[in-house]
Amino acid sequence: MLKHIRWKDVEIERLNPLLDRQLVVGDQLMVSRILLKKGCIVPLHSHVNEQVSYILEGALKFWIDGKEIVVHAGELLCIPSSMPHNAEAMEDTVDLDIFYPPRQDWIDKTDQYLRK
Repeated sequence: MLKHIRWKDVEIERLNPLLDRQLVVGDQLMVSRILLKKGCIVPLHSHVNEQVSYILEGALKFWIDGKEIVVHAGELLCIPSSMPHNAEAMEDTVDLDIFYPPRQDWIDKTDQYLRK
Protein backbone atom coordinates (compact mmCIF):
# COMPACT_ATOMS: atom_id res chain seq x y z
CA MET A 1 0.00 0.00 0.00
CA LEU A 2 1.35 3.40 -0.97
CA LYS A 3 1.88 5.74 1.99
CA HIS A 4 2.95 9.39 2.16
CA ILE A 5 3.75 10.31 5.76
CA ARG A 6 5.12 13.37 7.55
CA TRP A 7 7.10 12.69 10.73
CA LYS A 8 5.23 15.57 12.38
CA ASP A 9 2.02 13.54 11.95
CA VAL A 10 3.41 10.32 13.49
CA GLU A 11 2.72 9.70 17.18
CA ILE A 12 5.76 10.08 19.46
CA GLU A 13 5.93 7.17 21.89
CA ARG A 14 7.67 7.88 25.22
CA LEU A 15 9.59 4.72 26.21
CA ASN A 16 11.46 6.22 29.17
CA PRO A 17 12.57 9.72 30.23
CA LEU A 18 15.55 9.65 27.82
CA LEU A 19 14.04 7.77 24.86
CA ASP A 20 11.18 8.51 22.43
CA ARG A 21 10.37 6.90 19.10
CA GLN A 22 8.11 7.06 16.08
CA LEU A 23 7.27 4.08 13.86
CA VAL A 24 6.21 3.73 10.25
CA VAL A 25 5.47 0.13 9.28
CA GLY A 26 5.21 -1.21 5.75
CA ASP A 27 4.47 -4.73 4.58
CA GLN A 28 8.05 -5.97 4.84
CA LEU A 29 10.09 -3.26 6.54
CA MET A 30 9.86 -0.70 9.29
CA VAL A 31 11.36 2.76 9.68
CA SER A 32 11.69 4.24 13.14
CA ARG A 33 12.79 7.69 14.20
CA ILE A 34 14.52 7.37 17.57
CA LEU A 35 15.04 10.43 19.80
CA LEU A 36 17.69 9.86 22.48
CA LYS A 37 18.83 12.33 25.11
CA LYS A 38 22.52 12.42 26.03
CA GLY A 39 23.37 9.51 28.33
CA CYS A 40 20.49 7.30 27.18
CA ILE A 41 21.49 3.64 27.31
CA VAL A 42 19.94 1.08 24.97
CA PRO A 43 20.54 -2.20 26.87
CA LEU A 44 22.20 -5.25 25.32
CA HIS A 45 19.75 -7.05 23.06
CA SER A 46 19.48 -8.90 19.78
CA HIS A 47 16.70 -9.59 17.28
CA VAL A 48 16.18 -11.60 14.13
CA ASN A 49 15.65 -8.37 12.18
CA GLU A 50 18.41 -6.93 10.05
CA GLN A 51 18.96 -3.29 11.09
CA VAL A 52 20.40 -0.18 9.52
CA SER A 53 20.96 2.75 11.92
CA TYR A 54 21.47 6.12 10.25
CA ILE A 55 22.39 8.97 12.60
CA LEU A 56 20.74 12.22 11.53
CA GLU A 57 21.93 14.33 14.49
CA GLY A 58 24.28 13.64 17.39
CA ALA A 59 26.24 10.42 17.95
CA LEU A 60 25.67 6.89 19.26
CA LYS A 61 28.36 4.65 20.71
CA PHE A 62 27.64 0.99 19.94
CA TRP A 63 29.18 -2.09 21.52
CA ILE A 64 28.86 -4.84 18.95
CA ASP A 65 30.83 -7.91 17.89
CA GLY A 66 33.55 -7.15 20.46
CA LYS A 67 34.04 -3.63 19.13
CA GLU A 68 33.19 -0.13 20.29
CA ILE A 69 31.94 1.90 17.33
CA VAL A 70 30.91 5.57 17.49
CA VAL A 71 28.49 6.51 14.72
CA HIS A 72 28.17 10.27 14.09
CA ALA A 73 25.64 12.36 12.16
CA GLY A 74 25.75 11.45 8.49
CA GLU A 75 27.03 7.92 9.18
CA LEU A 76 25.27 4.60 9.36
CA LEU A 77 25.78 1.16 10.86
CA CYS A 78 24.48 -2.09 9.35
CA ILE A 79 23.71 -4.66 12.07
CA PRO A 80 23.23 -8.27 10.91
CA SER A 81 20.38 -10.42 12.14
CA SER A 82 20.75 -11.87 15.67
CA MET A 83 23.93 -9.91 16.53
CA PRO A 84 23.88 -8.72 20.18
CA HIS A 85 24.46 -4.99 20.59
CA ASN A 86 23.87 -2.06 22.90
CA ALA A 87 24.35 1.68 22.57
CA GLU A 88 24.76 4.95 24.44
CA ALA A 89 23.82 8.44 23.24
CA MET A 90 26.99 10.55 23.39
CA GLU A 91 24.85 13.67 22.92
CA ASP A 92 21.22 14.39 22.11
CA THR A 93 20.70 12.19 19.06
CA VAL A 94 18.18 11.59 16.28
CA ASP A 95 18.57 8.10 14.81
CA LEU A 96 16.68 6.65 11.85
CA ASP A 97 16.49 2.84 12.18
CA ILE A 98 15.32 0.61 9.35
CA PHE A 99 14.39 -3.00 10.11
CA TYR A 100 13.70 -5.98 7.87
CA PRO A 101 11.33 -7.53 8.66
CA PRO A 102 9.42 -5.13 10.96
CA ARG A 103 10.08 -5.49 14.71
CA GLN A 104 6.98 -7.22 16.02
CA ASP A 105 8.00 -6.54 19.64
CA TRP A 106 7.98 -2.80 18.88
CA ILE A 107 4.64 -3.00 17.10
CA ASP A 108 3.11 -4.99 19.99
CA LYS A 109 4.86 -2.78 22.61
CA THR A 110 6.39 -5.85 24.31
CA ASP A 111 9.92 -4.39 24.17
CA GLN A 112 10.38 -4.15 27.95
CA TYR A 113 14.17 -3.75 27.68
CA LEU A 114 13.55 -0.19 26.41
CA ARG A 115 10.81 0.72 28.87
CA LYS A 116 12.87 0.82 32.08
